[in-house]
Amino acid sequence: MEFVILVDEQDSEVGEAEKMQTHKLGLLHRAFSVLIYNSNGEMLLQQRAETKYHSGGLWSNACCGHPRPGENIEDAAKRRLKEELGFNCDLKFSFKFLYKVSFENSLKEHELDHVFTGSYESEVLPDKSEVQAFRWITMNNLKNEITENPDKFSVWFLKIISEL
Repeated sequence: MEFVILVDEQDSEVGEAEKMQTHKLGLLHRAFSVLIYNSNGEMLLQQRAETKYHSGGLWSNACCGHPRPGENIEDAAKRRLKEELGFNCDLKFSFKFLYKVSFENSLKEHELDHVFTGSYESEVLPDKSEVQAFRWITMNNLKNEITENPDKFSVWFLKIISEL
């Protein structure tokens, strides 16, 4: 069983709860999203595996997840980057934002999402149970794709791109 950190809107910890229960109830919890760029200025996107508990098959940022109780959020972001895409790199905190959304399967995301950025040039080795596909894309091409097909991208990723 996996647990997440419950927070208030100021990001102060208020407890912990089981991950799926948190998403069923829509409890506010701490999360992170990682943006990875290469030296050509392209962003790494992943297509979430169809089997994910929500947003399966949608394109999103390099990786995302939740720190475990007692885990530093940057360490958690590095852990998930390694687990999902098979590599590590230095990460830098960029910004955080609050969002809330309900999905068709009645799960809810209510997250205070910490966005980290990093730079990477080598091989990507995705875990197929997490990542269906990946690709590098320029910001211009990404913005065009989002304009033409916003429903092909995760909700939080659209919010991140609108902040950039």
